[in-house]
Amino acid sequence: MSELWTDWNGSLLAAWSFDEGSGHFVWDAAGSRRDEIEHAQRKGRFQPSQDPPWGKGISGSALSFDGYSTYIRRSAADIRQPSEGLTISAWVAPRTHEYGMEKRLAAIISRHDREKAEGYVFGVTRNGEWSLQLGLGGEWAELSTREPALPLQEWSYLAATFDGTAMKLYLNGELAASKIVAAGSVIAPSSEDLTVGRNNRGAVLVEPFVMNHFSGYIDELAILDRALSAQEITRYYERCLEPHGGKRPAVEPADFGVGRERFASDCHRPQYHLSAPSHWMNEPHAPIYFNGLYHLFYQYNPQGPFWHYIHWGHWVSEDLVHWRDLPPALRPDAILDPEGVWSGSACLDEEGYPALFFTAGNNAWRPNQAVGLARSTYPHDGDNDLVHWIKHPEPIVMQSAEANWLPEFRDPFVWRERGEWFMLVGTGIPDKGGTAAVYHSPDMKEWSCKGCLYLSDYGEYPELGTAWELPVLLPLPRADGRASGKHVLLISPWGPGAEVEVVYWIGSWDPDRCRFVPDREEPEIIDVGDFHFTGPSGMVDPKTGRSLLFTIAQGERTPEIDYDCGWSHGAGMPVSVTLRDDGRLGIEPIGEIARLRGRKLFEASGLGMEDINAGLSGVQGDMLEIGVSFEQADAVRYGLSLRRTPDGEEETVLYYDREAGALMVNRERTTLDPAERTRGIQGGPLVLAKGEKFRLRVFVDRSLIEGYANGVRSLTTRAYPSRSDALGLRLWADGEVREASIEVWEMMPAFETGKSGSQKK
Repeated sequence: MSELWTDWNGSLLAAWSFDEGSGHFVWDAAGSRRDEIEHAQRKGRFQPSQDPPWGKGISGSALSFDGYSTYIRRSAADIRQPSEGLTISAWVAPRTHEYGMEKRLAAIISRHDREKAEGYVFGVTRNGEWSLQLGLGGEWAELSTREPALPLQEWSYLAATFDGTAMKLYLNGELAASKIVAAGSVIAPSSEDLTVGRNNRGAVLVEPFVMNHFSGYIDELAILDRALSAQEITRYYERCLEPHGGKRPAVEPADFGVGRERFASDCHRPQYHLSAPSHWMNEPHAPIYFNGLYHLFYQYNPQGPFWHYIHWGHWVSEDLVHWRDLPPALRPDAILDPEGVWSGSACLDEEGYPALFFTAGNNAWRPNQAVGLARSTYPHDGDNDLVHWIKHPEPIVMQSAEANWLPEFRDPFVWRERGEWFMLVGTGIPDKGGTAAVYHSPDMKEWSCKGCLYLSDYGEYPELGTAWELPVLLPLPRADGRASGKHVLLISPWGPGAEVEVVYWIGSWDPDRCRFVPDREEPEIIDVGDFHFTGPSGMVDPKTGRSLLFTIAQGERTPEIDYDCGWSHGAGMPVSVTLRDDGRLGIEPIGEIARLRGRKLFEASGLGMEDINAGLSGVQGDMLEIGVSFEQADAVRYGLSLRRTPDGEEETVLYYDREAGALMVNRERTTLDPAERTRGIQGGPLVLAKGEKFRLRVFVDRSLIEGYANGVRSLTTRAYPSRSDALGLRLWADGEVREASIEVWEMMPAFETGKSGSQKK
C-alpha cells in the first residue's frame, strides 16, 4: 500500500495507486485484488492489440482515460458499502470537460442509481463544474461547484466527504463548497457495480457509446468509509507535494493528446491525408496563412469518436502537405457557446492579425446559433503557432428577430475586399429555399445585413434542401493565374430532400449590391462519390493567388466500428479550383502533394493492358499515387482495380463508362467484412470533349480513395478490405485497352508521429 495512505488504514474501501505504468490491470491495495481496465483498442480489431496509455503521476505513474472507452468495473458483490461516512480522494488532470448529457457526471468514481436515490457518484461536467451526489433518505442530494472550476490539463487534488450531517468538496487541500443535510442521514446502499472513469448509469448516445466518461489522468484514487477532516485532507495534500518541492507538478501539453501514433498501424486509417490525432472530426475549415505558416482548423470532439460536443481542432503546416497537430484552438464555454463551437472561417483583422469567426451554439437563443469572434494572442505572446485565442464575450452577429428566415444561422465565411469585410452566413427562407445572408462591415466590429446573396429554388431543385450550410465564395482564377472576373459559390445543402454534396455555381459577384448572379441556375457538383466529399471551406492562398478548397472525407462506418477504432472521418486532399477555357470548373489536387512521394514503384508508356498488368503484378501498397492515361481503348468501361487481393476476391474498381459518359466506382467486392457499409456502384457524369482521352489521377490512402478525372471531376470513396493482402493494383476493362500509360508512386505520411504540440518559431 502507498505510504501516502498509511494514516487511513482500516478506513479504506478501495485504493488504486496506478503505479503499474503499463498493462491493463490495476491493483486495489485495500481489497488486495486486481481490477481489469476496459479499453477499446485492446480488441485489436484493425491493428495489433494495445493497452491503455499511461503517464507520469503525482506519485509514480497515472492511468490515462480516453473519454469514451477506458474504465474499470468492479462487481457490486466485491466491494463494501460505505457505512459511517464517505471520503473520495483523487488526483486528476482532465484532458477535456464532458458535455454532461442528461445532467449526469463524467464520473471519477461511481456506484449509484440517481432515479432510485441510491449510492454515490463523484465527477465533473461541463465547463469544469464538479460534484458529489448521494442518495440520502430517499432523496438525491447534490453538492456542486463551478467556482472554483476544475482546470484543464493540470494536476488537481480533489476530495469529497460526507459525515452524516454535511457534504463537503475540497480543491487542492482547501474547502471549496459545503452543504448541510439532515442530521443522521446515511447513504442508501446501491446494488450497482462500481466504476472508475465512467458513470455506471451513463446516458446512451447511440450504441455502443455510453456518455459521461472522464477524460484525462487519474492517480492515487481512494474511497474511505468515513469522512476525513479538513486537517487530514490538507496534511495528505501537502505530503503528496513534498517530492515536488511543495508545488503541483506540471503536465506537458503533448501528454494530454491521444496521439496519432496509437493508430499508425490501423490497416484502414489514412496516413497522408489530414485527420484528427484521434476521435471524431467533421469538416476542416477556417484556412488561413500567417507569418509563413498555414493554419487549418476542424470540427473536433476530443471526448471520443462520435459526433457530439464540438471544439475546434487545429493543424499547422509550412507547405500544405506536411502538418503538425496543435491543441484545440477553441473550446465551448459556459456563457457564449455551451452547446459547442461550430464551423466558421478565418481572416486577418484590421491590424493584420488572425481572427476566427465561428458558430456559437447556445440553447438560450432563438435560433440557437450566432456568430462569434476570437482573436489570436499573437500580438502579446508572439506565438507563431497561434495556439491561444481570446473570444469576444458576446456574439458579433445574431439573426434578426424580424428576419423571415428559418431558425438555421451558421457557418460564417468572412473575407476582406476593397478594405471592407464581407460575411456569408448559411440559412434559408421558408417555402422558398436555402440561401446565404450577406453582412458587411467597414471595421470588422459593426456588421449590417445586406440581404440574401442568392436564393435557390426549392421547388425546382429540392436536392438543395431548405437551408444552406458552409457557404463559400471564392474568386475563380484561370489555370495560368490570370483573373477571370468570375467567382464560384459553393454550399452544402441541408434539410428535407437535401443531397449532402458540395454544390456549386459559377457566376458574378457584385460587392456593391452584395449579390451573386450565377451564369446558370442549375447547380452542379464537384465530386460524384456519393456523400464522401462534403463540408466545403476555402481560401485564397496569398502566396500563390490560388483559390483552394478543403473538404471532409466521410468515413461511412458503423458506430460499433468507430468505437473499436478510436477515430472517425478525415479530410480530403486540398484542391485548387480554376475557370477553364471551356467555361467549366477546373479541379486539381494541389501540386505540393508531390512532396509526399516516396519511391516511384512503376512506370510504363504506350503499352497494352496485358503488358502493363504484368509489370503491376509486383507492385503492392495501400499508400499510393497513380497517374494513368488511356490513349486507345475499345472497351466501354475501363479504369483501375485498387486494393485488390491476388485472386480478385476483394477489389474496388474506379472506371470510366464511355457509353454513359460517367465516372464510376464499383464496390460490390470491396470487402468481405459484413459489418462494413461499403457496398454498391456509385458515380456521376463525366463529359469529355470529342477525342479527349480518359486521364485519371488516383490517391489510395488505406481506406480512402480519391480519383481526379481530366481536371474536371472527382470521385471520393472508401474501401475497407478484410484481407491483409488487398494491396494489389491492375488496369481493369470490359474489353481491350490497346495503349495506356501509367506511373505509380509510394506516398509518405503527412504527420510525423510523436511530433505534436506547440513549437515556437
